[in-house]
Amino acid sequence: MPNPSYVVGIDQGTSGSRALVLDREGQVRGYGYRPLVRLYPEPGRVEQDPFTVAATVSDAIAEALGRANITPADVAAVGIASQRNTDFAWDSQTGHPVGHAITWQDLRTVDLVGELSAWPQASHWRERLGYFPGPWSSAMHLAWRMRYDPPFADAAHAGRLRVGPSAEWLLVALGEARSHAADLSLVQQMGMYDFRAHGYWDEWLACLGVPRTILPDAAPTVHDYGVLRLTGVDGREVAVPALAMIGDQQAALYGYDCRRAGDAECTHGTATFVDVCTGSHAPQQERINIYYAWQMGGGITYCMEADATVTGAAIRWMRESARLFDRDEEVGLLAASVPDAGGVVFVPAFTGLNVPYNDHNARGTILGLTLGSHRGHIVRAFLEALGYQVRAILETIAAQAGIHVSQLYLGGGVSASDLACQIQADMLGIPTVRPAFTETTARAAALLAGIGAGIWSADALPPLPSAVTVFEPRLSADERDAGYARWQRAVETVRAWGSG
Repeated sequence: MPNPSYVVGIDQGTSGSRALVLDREGQVRGYGYRPLVRLYPEPGRVEQDPFTVAATVSDAIAEALGRANITPADVAAVGIASQRNTDFAWDSQTGHPVGHAITWQDLRTVDLVGELSAWPQASHWRERLGYFPGPWSSAMHLAWRMRYDPPFADAAHAGRLRVGPSAEWLLVALGEARSHAADLSLVQQMGMYDFRAHGYWDEWLACLGVPRTILPDAAPTVHDYGVLRLTGVDGREVAVPALAMIGDQQAALYGYDCRRAGDAECTHGTATFVDVCTGSHAPQQERINIYYAWQMGGGITYCMEADATVTGAAIRWMRESARLFDRDEEVGLLAASVPDAGGVVFVPAFTGLNVPYNDHNARGTILGLTLGSHRGHIVRAFLEALGYQVRAILETIAAQAGIHVSQLYLGGGVSASDLACQIQADMLGIPTVRPAFTETTARAAALLAGIGAGIWSADALPPLPSAVTVFEPRLSADERDAGYARWQRAVETVRAWGSG
């Protein structure tokens, strides 16, 4: 009889699906990736085909198993990290999708958000849901579909419709779900769950017109969710227990080994996300989103999260529209070509400013240009802006929750640049830490599955499987504060311009 000793972690994201094989020592034995095409049926609408999503996951797993030189029978458990606020719908009787998934990037519900903001209890959204449910939220997507998608509404009224994140859909498409349930971090993210009362907010569901029957129950992060059929390179299938599920940003936090209050990570992707673990405490707040992070052994861990508008999108603008460079890898080189930003201040508010400003009328601005300014100064000013935005977020978290971050883990595209990491340490005044290992989201899913399978305990997990680079601050406090004050003056200029 086989003795399964490996775990598989799945990172099902918006732009692609990843699979990671870990052995009992926590070492990576195999990795697979498949890109995922998004669909744009109309301007402002962004969708995904559920069958294609499932196929990319199946193929990524097969590739990872092949690279690890193991078969599905060698796998003890699977864990799934899922993109958030992308809604998959299926018929509970047939298992077939009901339309495409609406992604978090979709903007069809902008007008609906404005309408529902007039609901008398909308002022309680942030307190009860943990965040303001914008057009990207599942709550708005489902309300829109109940109004304007007849097959969706008909299936809901008939009691056959089920809706959940991609993690749950994968069990339906590639295996068997034990029940209609998802990890509590993913359930809260849908924007209908009162996370302080630990239950769906019935009055809000009624306002949205969304039946409770279509929504998943909230389950612990480590839980028997069902089975996933893994296919090896030889085509043989084995049903493997799916023992963990978690939201992607929460998984990144867990995968960076950030599991105690004050531990923090920052991911620079299309936007920059900062997540800070708050432990068992869910602080009251007004500007920072607060989420379930994970639940194990009956205890819930919370996190605070904020995003700094655009990062990868701003880099793309500098490359394609401003033509400051040809390849993203040149960002660090250009910034290193000058000793400082030469007085240039870049406020990359292309879609507004998020925490702590929450000003969506602000727009991107470059100040302080002289005839001696060139593209190196602009690029370096952009990297400084990243550090200043993260500082503003961390200062807000400290003020509202009393949680002070002593070091920050970095990941995502721009963090590949040593100079970018150093500039952030300088702007923040704390060390920044960049692991050589980058697939932390899939790693978290695998670790959690291993806990469920009894391979590890939550208190004795293997450490990150690679070295880290630590960037210590080099600026004096006076230099750092002077630069931050200049940035804040630029922000106020931008906000005044936008309000005019």
